[in-house]
Amino acid sequence: MSIKIISAVFRGIEGKLINVEVDLVRGLPCFNMVGLADTSVKESKERVRSAIVNSGYEFPICRIVVNLAPADLKKAGTHFDLPIAIGILAASGQLQLRDCTRYLFVGELSLSGSLNRIKGGLPIVMEGMENRIENFIVPSENAQECSYVKGSKVYAFRSLNQVISFLKHRESVPHENAFTAYPNSGSRMDLDYNDVIGHESAKRAIEVAAAGGHNLILSGPPGTGKTMLAERIPTILPELSYEESLDVTRIYSVSGRADVSGMITVRPFRSPHHTSSAVSLIGGGNRLMPGEVSLAHHGVLFLDEILEFKKRVLDILRQPLEDRRISISRATGTVVYPADIMLVGAMNPCQCGYFGSGRECTCTDYERKQYLSRLSSPLIDRIDMFTYVNSVPYNEIKCLTKAEGSKEIKRRVEVARGIQQKRFEGTGILLNSQMNPKMIKKNCRLNPSAAKLLEGIYDRYHLSTRSYTRILKVARTISDLGCRDEIELTDVIEALQYKKYVYEEIF
Repeated sequence: MSIKIISAVFRGIEGKLINVEVDLVRGLPCFNMVGLADTSVKESKERVRSAIVNSGYEFPICRIVVNLAPADLKKAGTHFDLPIAIGILAASGQLQLRDCTRYLFVGELSLSGSLNRIKGGLPIVMEGMENRIENFIVPSENAQECSYVKGSKVYAFRSLNQVISFLKHRESVPHENAFTAYPNSGSRMDLDYNDVIGHESAKRAIEVAAAGGHNLILSGPPGTGKTMLAERIPTILPELSYEESLDVTRIYSVSGRADVSGMITVRPFRSPHHTSSAVSLIGGGNRLMPGEVSLAHHGVLFLDEILEFKKRVLDILRQPLEDRRISISRATGTVVYPADIMLVGAMNPCQCGYFGSGRECTCTDYERKQYLSRLSSPLIDRIDMFTYVNSVPYNEIKCLTKAEGSKEIKRRVEVARGIQQKRFEGTGILLNSQMNPKMIKKNCRLNPSAAKLLEGIYDRYHLSTRSYTRILKVARTISDLGCRDEIELTDVIEALQYKKYVYEEIF
């Protein structure tokens, strides 16, 4: 008689239930596995064999057939070790299973029989809950991330023997059901904007960008504090909601980030090096893993020295910046990862870095244009705001006046975001930067003087429609920071100020 054990697999950040069917039949001893399993799954034969023997049980000497259904879905990962081992023990009569379909089993076995951490624990539990499975048997190292799904009963074990003992005797093993926040080990909440002297105009631009989720580029000479300003952006962003935390943690779970324990409640801040490849930034590879764009979901993707990135790599960002998701297609399949990010870049105005700073620039006009051309026009259109970060005068450094802290800025950002959430309630979006044309027409009402100014700017600089709508979105955010219903002339002037570096001083 065949034994059926419920397990699951993940594709992208979505889970899919898998039935692990085990049957022992007469014939020459062999171990056959069917159901479109890849190499990582087929290698489980030797791990399962050693784990069963080293746990004190007998490995049946007969023909063993393991079917992973549905058979047309490709299976990958090491988390099938535990359900296969349990199925073999049950089929051989060494373990009596009662109501085994009430449990979902995942776990990687070592040769000694201990359970190791797996990737994708959280999306697997979420898929089980959607299919009315509430009980999950997982490795103890996955307990925190799996237990964050409301209503789930997660039973965590360290070895195959502990799982067998639980199934045999139904010992009173407490299940994990934690809704408390586990801090993200990569958080940067020790930073604060009161450490930054001067740069009030740059701080204002960052506040506007954070309030509306707008993309921002900081330009200026080397050493003026562009990176210092960017690193502190997460300190003024609101905390992740429960749903956002689930989304972010699912991405980190499938990527196998061992440095993250439990639930991520701090907005991600990713800062890849400028030598990063397209795959590391966007994602992909044989296993279709998420890249830095998806790891920064609901957070900040900071590209320091953005013009040092390869132009081809930067242009790949055009689709995720527009669609807020990234579709990866390879020969092994297609997955879609979320990529709702706030892009922040830092750049020098020329190759030597000192053009327009008061110091002598050694670059020719041709060299400067070639350097700046690495940022293509279509990508520039997707950047909402540009601001210049100049050197701080000596008088400001000497005074050492305490600057405004992140708490005060965060409070204003939260008020502006609260206005946006109320405005977009029931629409599926939260921020001004996510508005579609229909929403822009409805929510970006200009007073006559503001409309007249924007019309003149549109004709003078031959703005694209995308660039025009992004100016309106920024102006709407500035108006929200001032708690105004209508976009006024001063709001449009400030929004245009964040575009002037593209059309006049830099490009």
